[in-house]
Amino acid sequence: MNQRHINTSNNQHHKTFTKLSALALLVGLSLGQAQANDSVSVTEAEGGNLWFVELNSQPVASGNSKKNVQAAKTAFRQAAAEAGVRFKERRAFDTLFNGFSIEISPGERAKLMQIDGVKAIYPVEVIQAPKADVLGTGIVGDMATALSMTGANIAQNNLGLDGSGIKVAVMDTGIDIDHPDFGGNGANGSTTFPTARVQYGYDFVGDAFNADSSSPSYNPVTTPDNNPDDCGGHGTHVAGIVGANGTVKGVAPAVTFGAYRVFGCNGSTTADVMIAAMERAYTDGMHVLNMSIGSAFQWPQYPTAQAADRMVAKGMVVVASIGNSGASGLYSAGAPGLGKDVIGVASFDNSHVLQAVATVNGRDIGYAPMTFSPPIPTTGGGEVVAVGEACSALPAGSLTGKIALAARGTCAFGIKATNAINAGADAVLVSNNVAGPLSGTLGAAIPNGKPVVGISLADGNAIRAMASPVLTWTDRSGSFPSPTGGLISSFSSYGLSPDLALKPDIGAPGGNIYSTYPLESGAFATLGGTSMSSPHVAGSVALLLQAKPDTAPAQVRDILQNSADPKNWFGNPGLGYLDHVHRQGAGMLDIAGSIQATTLVTPGKIATGEGESGPYTQRLTIQNNGTEAVTYNLSSVNALSTGGVVTPAANLSNATVTFSSPSVEVAPGGSATVDVTITPATAPVYGQYGGYVVLTPTTAGQVYRVPFAGYVGDYQAIPTVTATANGFPWLAKLNGASYTKCVADCSFSMQGNDMPFFLVHFEHQAQYMEMNILHAGNMMPVHPVFHKTNVEEYIPRNSTATGFFSFGWDGTRIHSNGGKGKVKEVPNGSYVLELKVLKALGDPNNAAHWDTWTSPVITINRP
Repeated sequence: MNQRHINTSNNQHHKTFTKLSALALLVGLSLGQAQANDSVSVTEAEGGNLWFVELNSQPVASGNSKKNVQAAKTAFRQAAAEAGVRFKERRAFDTLFNGFSIEISPGERAKLMQIDGVKAIYPVEVIQAPKADVLGTGIVGDMATALSMTGANIAQNNLGLDGSGIKVAVMDTGIDIDHPDFGGNGANGSTTFPTARVQYGYDFVGDAFNADSSSPSYNPVTTPDNNPDDCGGHGTHVAGIVGANGTVKGVAPAVTFGAYRVFGCNGSTTADVMIAAMERAYTDGMHVLNMSIGSAFQWPQYPTAQAADRMVAKGMVVVASIGNSGASGLYSAGAPGLGKDVIGVASFDNSHVLQAVATVNGRDIGYAPMTFSPPIPTTGGGEVVAVGEACSALPAGSLTGKIALAARGTCAFGIKATNAINAGADAVLVSNNVAGPLSGTLGAAIPNGKPVVGISLADGNAIRAMASPVLTWTDRSGSFPSPTGGLISSFSSYGLSPDLALKPDIGAPGGNIYSTYPLESGAFATLGGTSMSSPHVAGSVALLLQAKPDTAPAQVRDILQNSADPKNWFGNPGLGYLDHVHRQGAGMLDIAGSIQATTLVTPGKIATGEGESGPYTQRLTIQNNGTEAVTYNLSSVNALSTGGVVTPAANLSNATVTFSSPSVEVAPGGSATVDVTITPATAPVYGQYGGYVVLTPTTAGQVYRVPFAGYVGDYQAIPTVTATANGFPWLAKLNGASYTKCVADCSFSMQGNDMPFFLVHFEHQAQYMEMNILHAGNMMPVHPVFHKTNVEEYIPRNSTATGFFSFGWDGTRIHSNGGKGKVKEVPNGSYVLELKVLKALGDPNNAAHWDTWTSPVITINRP
């Protein structure tokens, strides 16, 4: 197929994403948005003094002894003390991560990498409590349809599965243990933890904890206790999807819960609290861990992803949301969902929503009351009269005793309603001007107000086409199709992983999900996000493990991916093109198909890497667990590609797939192999391509698929350190709350914050960065230079096309001493700083794989 660009109007709201970056040299890092001048405001580094220290030896979960792990920590503490490095130890980890989280000043951090035994350091990310999309008043996500989208209803009703005997950990804001849907005693009773349903858990932080230093409620002090009750809401909603059993029936309504609370009632947490919770869930012997939480733009080497991978290796299935950064473009997936063995989950919109029902000439019409509308009646009605947009006064008395139908358009809902009611209308319907239900606000109560509701465009058009429409109010509610149902959610993050691993792995319903909520906040709510799709998968894993208890945790993802169903492109599904593999993974979860599958194809996904390497061959093993021989015909189908480094543009793909045999026969209880050779797509520039290997039985039976994805051409051709509209990189001075670009007479006293800062835009994730000090006169290195003894590794990209990282240099250098030395001041004088960045998956011996920038002259003039 020839390459061609697919045009669409993408109306996603572009969200500015602010996060703690994965690196900061000496002073800390801030993420900001450049303005079109030579001065930019400072975005204070979130948690810029909090760092993970990873030690060289493996943790206990990777086979090391606890004695050795703790001895390594003792040795580090002693070496740090001898070197005079001062820091505050926050948490120490033995099991899933060997190291610490610490608080350390910028100047002291410069010495940290010189301590014997240190393998790497990473920032302790400050992670915002997940923000879920909330539907308008009167529009409720339909949990029943979400279950039917994944086949969970079939697994429950036809296969008799409910998750009994499976322990599912929910690491989140806790679970409302009083909630009747979790076996609690309700608002008027007192429920004591642990309960019959929530048997495990711990509150690691306390109600008042908030790690966000920019928040008015900032409170970094943790007050842990043994009761993981929820006061935030998010965790209760997530847990309800996994396994509520009451008004809401979740995916696996008989699972046993572990509630590991890492958030206070409001605000943020930190990545080291996450690892502490992961270690506790591991110790408690949970079978499945759901983490609807993560850090966007990261690498799979980040500590939370490493810890999650080790949990899988030790027998736990780990499921994590891939992130809600779809508006921030490619390579925006988050850790721990990026973990090599973690199931990273994308979100599809729910197929239906629940609304109150009125009838018009026998047709059910779903409606949502406008904010400030009086109560909506449940009986009576009247003739419906279309009044256009109703932005101007209507003839007095023209609508007496009638119901007005106004069209959404150029004026506010309150104006439409006022004009119709002033003309005598008993009620007002406002129909949407785009597909889907409509909710809104009148702005304020309208004098002599009458009921005002929003309806869909389709229902509005249907009423206008009726000869004599008459509306009747009812006390019923009904399920109505969503125009984006079954399509990838606009917020769902794009992959691939920066190491070109195929991420996300699979998708599930996450947009518009009705589930449990804390009793004091209404008991139930409709929310949306990959936070809601992840527990659909976690609950489904519980059903799978109940049905097939001998399933190895490392095989679970393959089983789910084999039976998943790829969906059409959300940009224009009518064109018939499959959505990007690096957006939907294997496609929509089909848990009933996974449980009933008699064939396992491994590996369950194929990452083809860089296209410049040429065709990629993967051997697939096809295992027949059935009682009869089966023959599969082999074929493939391409999904859409994307072009662009950050902002995706949809393209057709010309990737081709060939097989060592056009079909394969597998004996019952046996296995066979086939070689799959994927010739990468040749366009677009900076493209990601993908598709699906399809195994179709020659007789009746289930179709299986294996997703594949890769990069078009030379991955290192992506510019990493790029100039923006403001001309980053900059040498800058810090003046109050702003950075000012410095191009001449750049003199610094190195006192306080009077030091050089470097503002750098990372267009793409980088393998590592080093900074070298050169004499300004002859450009010779100041020995020893900053080099591999203190590089920053696994650097995320900026969230926007004009975002930047800020690095500071405090005027010190490393004094060599067998590769581990002491930090010394560089003497007063004139210098330049050379920034060198190795691109993702780059070869350090290939000059083309480096981006290099040299600063203007820096004069150090200490008093």
